[in-house]
Amino acid sequence: MMKPVPIPLAKIYIPQKFKGTLEQAKMEALADDIVQNGLQIPIQVRVDKDRYVLVAGLHRLEAFRFLGEAAIPALVVAARKF
Repeated sequence: MMKPVPIPLAKIYIPQKFKGTLEQAKMEALADDIVQNGLQIPIQVRVDKDRYVLVAGLHRLEAFRFLGEAAIPALVVAARKF
């Protein structure tokens, strides 16, 4: 079983396919839930040279950014480029 590792938000690249899909109200509600209950499901990233590329979890990632966090728990997966 994979264990989440903390990844600095500044090292996570958001691919073009996620651009324009962020729902502000959903992200803010998720941020409130994270404050109350913690992050239940880590985001997924893949390694690409010296950065991490987001695979899944845009709203969770942006909720952490909204909360002023510096890092987020993530599962580093072996995903192929699309």
